[in-house]
Amino acid sequence: MPRNTDAMLARYVGEIEDRQQFIDQMVEAAQTDERDLAPQELELVTRARDRIREVNELMAPLEEAARIGDESADRIAALARRMSGSPDRPREVEYRSAGAYAIDVWRSGLGHADARERLELFHRAAAHQTTADNPGLLPEPIVGPVVNFIDAARPLVAALGPRQLPSGNWTRPRVTQHTQVGQQAGEKTELVSRKMVIGALPVTAVTLGGYVNVSRQNIDWSQPAVMDIVIQDLAAQYAIETEAHAATDFVAAATAGPTLPTGPNDADAVAGAFWGAAALAIDATHGAGRIFAVAPPQMMGLIGPVFPPINPADAQSAGFSTAALNSGGPVGSVAGIPVYVSSAIPDNTILVLSSAAAEVYEDRIGALQVVEPSVLGVQVAYAGYFAEVVIEAGGVVKIAKTP
Repeated sequence: MPRNTDAMLARYVGEIEDRQQFIDQMVEAAQTDERDLAPQELELVTRARDRIREVNELMAPLEEAARIGDESADRIAALARRMSGSPDRPREVEYRSAGAYAIDVWRSGLGHADARERLELFHRAAAHQTTADNPGLLPEPIVGPVVNFIDAARPLVAALGPRQLPSGNWTRPRVTQHTQVGQQAGEKTELVSRKMVIGALPVTAVTLGGYVNVSRQNIDWSQPAVMDIVIQDLAAQYAIETEAHAATDFVAAATAGPTLPTGPNDADAVAGAFWGAAALAIDATHGAGRIFAVAPPQMMGLIGPVFPPINPADAQSAGFSTAALNSGGPVGSVAGIPVYVSSAIPDNTILVLSSAAAEVYEDRIGALQVVEPSVLGVQVAYAGYFAEVVIEAGGVVKIAKTP
């Protein structure tokens, strides 16, 4: 008959192993990221450690009771063999329960000779069944999420902040001629006068989107759920296209700024180019807006090394770290100008612009679905309306690196 003591001990042993594995996995994740454990992670580790200590205390009396029971059973069996005239060692071992077997495995690891002998005899006599004997019961494992190398961040669009799209076509009012103020030539002489002219910048939105037709079987049988993966990928592709659309227009309209010469450039040369570009943008927008820069990943190989994250007293930058390159936000700054990294910017080009010189507009439709009963399919689409406009080309300055 299976003993409840063995079953409880086996359950406790399994719980200790699970808790320890949980702690190891959390520490491994932090070590992989080269960071300390977060406060919430430390709290979870502390709880797991306290539970392991508590379970060990609960196991002590049960282990002693099981040991006494086993010794009593072994003594009774030995007496029975001696009285029957066959004191030889048994040829087979049959465990009363899975818990009894788990306890012997545990005791064998602690050095108990009797447990080790029973295990050797049991494994010698038992017919071993492996996973090759029952392939029909083993599902194909999927380890971790689907690997999908795609960057859905929109650093340029996010830095400007997309505004609500008013309609498909509209005009953006812009002052093309200001009023005038000047010195009076003399008493009672006429002041200067000039009318204000407000022009209209035409803006036309484009529709960006795509769709996929997914079979019902694929939706019902896939694990992880394929529909979620498809919609997420469509949304990411939409983000990539909107970022590229804005970057292409801004680079084409940008004013030529400083040029970085061929070959390696030092920190002074890079900082000087940023200062020069910022001065042009500020002059064109008369100080309106905030200045920021957007560079392609390729250019960070030039900017990053000349501004290490050491921050000496005379530095023009607090430094850059490669860990921030895929954050979608600023990865550092040069001369106080925050630098964003976008794959949509062409190689050997850095944009320095004022937020008052360019705008983006968006009305995201999102995901749409329609069922096709005749073919058991679901057609899913993702779309949105997007527009960008350059208000003042002089406020968008292009730093070019000579190849």
